[in-house]
Amino acid sequence: MCPWKEGGVLRSFSGSSKKAKRRQKKTVRETKKPGEAIIKGHRSYDLMLSLQLGIRYTVGKITPIQKREVRASDFGPRASFWMNFPKEGSRLTPSHPAEDFKWKDYCPMVFRNLREMFKIDAADYMISICGNSALRELSSPGKSGSVFFLSQDDRFMIKTLRKSEVQVLLRMLPNYYNHVHTYENTLITKFFGLHRVKPSSGQKFRFVVMGNMFCTELRIHRRFDLKGSSLGRSTDKIEIDENTTLKDLDLNYSFYLEPSWREALLKQIKTDSEFLKSQRIMDYSLLLGVHYRAPQHLRTRASYRRTMTAERLTVLSEEDAQEDDAFNYPEGLVLVQRANDENSVVVGPHIRGSRLRSSAAGFGEVDLLLPGTARVQIQLGVNMPARAEQIPKEEDSKSFYEVYDVVLYLGIIDILQEYNITKKIEHAVKSMQYDSVSISAVDPEFYSERFLKFIQTVFPENS
Repeated sequence: MCPWKEGGVLRSFSGSSKKAKRRQKKTVRETKKPGEAIIKGHRSYDLMLSLQLGIRYTVGKITPIQKREVRASDFGPRASFWMNFPKEGSRLTPSHPAEDFKWKDYCPMVFRNLREMFKIDAADYMISICGNSALRELSSPGKSGSVFFLSQDDRFMIKTLRKSEVQVLLRMLPNYYNHVHTYENTLITKFFGLHRVKPSSGQKFRFVVMGNMFCTELRIHRRFDLKGSSLGRSTDKIEIDENTTLKDLDLNYSFYLEPSWREALLKQIKTDSEFLKSQRIMDYSLLLGVHYRAPQHLRTRASYRRTMTAERLTVLSEEDAQEDDAFNYPEGLVLVQRANDENSVVVGPHIRGSRLRSSAAGFGEVDLLLPGTARVQIQLGVNMPARAEQIPKEEDSKSFYEVYDVVLYLGIIDILQEYNITKKIEHAVKSMQYDSVSISAVDPEFYSERFLKFIQTVFPENS
């Protein structure tokens, strides 16, 4: 019998001991948040104050305006405004401890509508980014040299952009807007604002506000940045921790999803990749976060053996097949049909998008029920339970592999690199030294094809 249909199992979880809840709270307390708090004296302190002042001004100015559909005039470089923020304050701006700066806000009506489309409350948005708590600065995980800030509640990420990236985003913004409006479950990065700060005595800083894909009630134990290329796609760090971003060649697990979820996931990734190809974008990644249900065993083998043979497959009855399906899915996770009372569902930061339907649950909407927690919505790319199975090495003929019950978080990031003349030159130079199939700088059509083919190996069919 499927574990999510077993009433006794549900009762046993609802009656979980208080110890489990205490352990969970202790884990939350012990989890060190990534990044460095930006306090007075920090190199980015003035920049943080400028960002917070500017965003507070932007949201406060645009929110009272009556909601309307966006127009062609709301897009493009000209659809922006700027404001001076003198240290002593002005008729429209408050006094502040940072140096004088000039603030520029791009396409405010478009991003206001995007925030509402993604169910981001204006007051919550301002409190998260501009509240009393400091932002945290993250070390850049890539080669771009970008600086990343994280809001105090982990919901929003702020990334500095090059001028060329701002131009790409402004160029593709009308099509991006239509894409995320059409595809409710898109896995592409969610953008909430595009701004520029120019201190009176310094260089310009351009930055975009995005949703943090790893803002979750569960701890992210491993994170991967996956492109489908192989050249330079491994991490140099010997000691790996939860904040290390691993790459393609570091991934030694395949992730098995419930079949209907796998189909929906791959379909959406293909749709998003086709959109990026149409915009001449390449070098994007699938950012994958993995929560292990038994993190204390990360370095310990949990044996699992495939007992099904080709002969057995031919004689399985329909009932046997259902039982075998249930056995192959995580036992530490219980899927339950959604309660009729919406208030019984804890709404987290991932609140836009239809919940998935599980064929194993009779195509009913499902939530994820974890011991010691409240219900959490399963959405495409969010809170997705899976089985992580070690990829055997070619020389290894053993029938026992490491297998873990996991919960996955994923999305498509770094979508602002177009295949321009610089990338074409990079492709030509590297192709003379390396196999052209292995490099990242390739034509968007080939990039998309290679990316999709690789993602299918990451999420193989259940055999």
